[in-house]
Amino acid sequence: MAFPLEVNASDAARLFQDGAVLIDVREPNELAVSHVAGSTQMPIREIPTRMSEIPTDRQVLILCHHGGRSARVTQFLRSAGWENVTNVAGGIDAWALQVDPRLARY
Repeated sequence: MAFPLEVNASDAARLFQDGAVLIDVREPNELAVSHVAGSTQMPIREIPTRMSEIPTDRQVLILCHHGGRSARVTQFLRSAGWENVTNVAGGIDAWALQVDPRLARY
């Protein structure tokens, strides 16, 4: 199965609900402001040392604030062999606008 390089927040929410893993690569201070319940917190600087924690058997969605850092993480993981990773376009800001307006925006 081919996984898309990027999806919008609405599609990501549906995939997450259906069993995809959501990895939030923002910093702890950002997570304290707003986060998606059930997501895995893995700050971007920890990705290289925590790659073994990233599943290869199901879709993995990468989330940040606006989509820039998560796009870089997605490209990094894809270059390392993870074909199942997908960037969440617009990040948690788009998630708050399209999926869950209760989330704080910053």
